[in-house]
Amino acid sequence: MDLGLFLDILHIPSTSGEERKLAEFLAERLPGSVEGHPGKAACQVLSFEVGDGTRNLLFDWSGTGKPAFVFCTHLDTVPPYIPPTVLDVHAGSVLPDGTLAEGDDQVILGRGSCDAKGQIFAMYTACRELEALNFRNFGLLLLAGEETGSFGAKAWTRDCPGGDFVLVGEPTDNSLVTAAKGTKSFAVTIHGTPCHSGYPEHGVSAVAKFVDFMNLLDVVDFPEDPVLGSTTWNVGMLRSDNPQNVLSPEVSFRLYFRTTFASDSRILQALEGICPEGTVVDALGGDDPMTYFSEVEGIPRRPAAFGSDAPRLTNFTRRAICGPGSILTAHTDREYVLRSELGKAVDQYIRIFKELNK
Repeated sequence: MDLGLFLDILHIPSTSGEERKLAEFLAERLPGSVEGHPGKAACQVLSFEVGDGTRNLLFDWSGTGKPAFVFCTHLDTVPPYIPPTVLDVHAGSVLPDGTLAEGDDQVILGRGSCDAKGQIFAMYTACRELEALNFRNFGLLLLAGEETGSFGAKAWTRDCPGGDFVLVGEPTDNSLVTAAKGTKSFAVTIHGTPCHSGYPEHGVSAVAKFVDFMNLLDVVDFPEDPVLGSTTWNVGMLRSDNPQNVLSPEVSFRLYFRTTFASDSRILQALEGICPEGTVVDALGGDDPMTYFSEVEGIPRRPAAFGSDAPRLTNFTRRAICGPGSILTAHTDREYVLRSELGKAVDQYIRIFKELNK
């Protein structure tokens, strides 16, 4: 494996909204050349504007612009940018997440190492090996904006052709995802009545109403799903601008659910049942929970609780998710991938391709 290429990719910051520079680098660097034909690209590079200053890339080995089998992952990463570091480890060494190395290996740390620049590198390496084996009807699709709403995937589905099969790269510990949770996002505003904090009986604190709402949400009995387990939620973008000596007139926040097959259709009804008076709830959309192709002998299978571009790639007949690294270190300052995991991913990507092309 060309670890130098991987480090070059990791050295280019590409947090969401800033991934165009990485796309430009990859468009120049990845096509390579055909053996015996210097200057002739091994694949066609197609670029597509998303509309927000970012771009999607398709590296097409089929020569048609519409490969039947597409490896796919995303260009953007969550902030902040963390430059790469490479460490040699020995069997039994403690890895960044507290687990132990199974053998002598190399740890590659840094933002995107497993989410999802490791996927870019492993998928591209697999593509070059398939090219050397004289396969052609495949491509590598790199999408912008996955971390902030799958804007690249939405643009691709809107403007571009699909295919028979898309394999989406995400950190799954090199397991094929059997099913993945859905998402539901809401903008919530709770209104109160401001007054001097020395006389709270003359007003209503929106912050106090928010606390009551959170306590009620915490005990909502969402059904347990036999495949995807429990329904979870998180609060972000929490804001109340009142001075400390004034009861809060308004609290606004985003409420984000990870839904299951059993709970997906019940979320809005549950919210309406516990919202305090003076609350405005705006549904912002999301993805439904889904099952995925996962029947490849010898590759482990598991459900996933995270989102991806896969639900938005509706112009592909079949979809799968698999990749190196752990979702538990993605988005953290401990993000890493093992060199051995990258090698295993390459082998598995090739195996999945061959299984689908029997």
